[in-house]
Amino acid sequence: MVDFDVGNFMSSYSPTIGIAFSGGGYRALLSGGGQFAAFDSRTPGSTAAGHLGGLLQSSTYVAGLSGGSWLLGSIVINNFTTIQRLQEDGNVWDFEQSILAPEGALHIVDTTKYYNDLHDEVMAKQDAGFDVSLTDYWARALSRQFVNWTNGGPGVTYSSIAESDDFVAATMPFPIIVADGRNPGELIISSNATVYEYNVFEFGSFDPTLYAFTQMRYLGSNVTNGTPVEDNVCIRGFDNVGFVMGTSSSLFNIIIAQLDSFGITGVFKELIGAALTLVSESENDIADYSPNPFYDVNPEINPSARTRDLTLVDGGLDGQNVPIHPLIQPPRKVDVIFAMDNSADTNEPDGELTNWPNGTAIIATYQRHLNAEMANGTLFPAIPDVNTFISLGLNNRPTFFGCDASNITTDPDRTPPPLIVYIPNSPYSFNSNTSTQKMDYTQRERDYMIENGYNVATQGNGTVDARWHACVGCAIIHRQQERTGATQTAQCQECFQEYCWNGTRATTEAPSYDPAGRLTIKSAGNRMSEVWDMGMIIAAAAATTVGILAY
Repeated sequence: MVDFDVGNFMSSYSPTIGIAFSGGGYRALLSGGGQFAAFDSRTPGSTAAGHLGGLLQSSTYVAGLSGGSWLLGSIVINNFTTIQRLQEDGNVWDFEQSILAPEGALHIVDTTKYYNDLHDEVMAKQDAGFDVSLTDYWARALSRQFVNWTNGGPGVTYSSIAESDDFVAATMPFPIIVADGRNPGELIISSNATVYEYNVFEFGSFDPTLYAFTQMRYLGSNVTNGTPVEDNVCIRGFDNVGFVMGTSSSLFNIIIAQLDSFGITGVFKELIGAALTLVSESENDIADYSPNPFYDVNPEINPSARTRDLTLVDGGLDGQNVPIHPLIQPPRKVDVIFAMDNSADTNEPDGELTNWPNGTAIIATYQRHLNAEMANGTLFPAIPDVNTFISLGLNNRPTFFGCDASNITTDPDRTPPPLIVYIPNSPYSFNSNTSTQKMDYTQRERDYMIENGYNVATQGNGTVDARWHACVGCAIIHRQQERTGATQTAQCQECFQEYCWNGTRATTEAPSYDPAGRLTIKSAGNRMSEVWDMGMIIAAAAATTVGILAY
């Protein structure tokens, strides 16, 4: 940064940074993968001028839901690996064939055996005395794409991340996956859903409809008000990492339930048909967490306190498709959130989906916080409507929300919310607006999606805006500057003038949204490609926030 003493400022202050990766199936996984790589100092070239490598290592929290949970889960469960290694490995992240018909991918040579193995693993859970649902089948299939263990690691748990070397050494951010609670037959909207989070230590919710957590590693234990029903008897292994990712993306169960449209017949269809007899059609998107870990917990506020079943669904079904919710909780004291929105919201006037984000996800979070009861003490900056997002181009470039904390609260006893750096998916080097239902990608498509995500995060490595890396630094330090009354540098003032939403709202209908590529758009064609890199063979350095600010 220009005219700013980074070393002096950072000597007494350590920013609390959160990154949130949205849902959106494989589109969100791959676009988010490129964004993750851009923030990761281990990615070759990411610490060069104009890039953002080191932001990940400087972050305290990283959250994901649905497709974003696949991204986060596959990285942290595989020894906090890198995107490049996931591309190179060959045992995971092979999407040449659909997860529903995978023969030829991930060394699967016998589809019937694959389906029977899934079935056997699910039945082993049922035979152990647990209820199962379609999510269990979905989870076992997902695991084979994302968990680099034999058969996708049936015994690998989410809580085991706490014992990994990188977590113990605090060289990785604290990972959080999000799902929603849903009682059978209930309609989920952002204002009434209980947002559950999985972290490596606990599972539960800050919401006033629960406000309780339980130990993650003991999920599956039969408890009443947190105490084992049978003295000193607890269950281990229920928090299988695939089941956690599958719960956060259970919307895809509906796809599984419509196998005819994918040409799936024979053994697997019969197995799924048998599973569907266990639940009604209206409940085929649930994940069953029985016995309920919150039975008799806070019964005066908890609607699930009197049932032994707890049912969860896809974390994006309440509209909050970017998992900002766990990062704005006051106890976490987050200063800035990088909200990576890879949703598919836009459509043509004739209704045809065009699959770009339009702000719907963070609008849902804002609307939820207009309900003081559900907000439960959290604050959130004002967010405009969809028409304004499109009319002003806020869904086509990074935008800062909440730039002036005094506009959100003047109460000295209330901590202002984090500054939101909203970064939407848009075309730089590839048209990454693929359908959420697209479940197979050639290696070339996969790698171009990742490359475009990298360009989205870095604005084409600074070619679109050479100040962008400095503006990211300005966003990181802004809340502390407000707390101390420090004056922004001229450079940061320019950044905030450029990127802060100033409250302007569109008064006319937005035009049809058809964004052009900022760089040369590549065509995936039908050819295979080498593992993606950014064209630079530069050793990755251990960049820090200070390094980002100094460019």
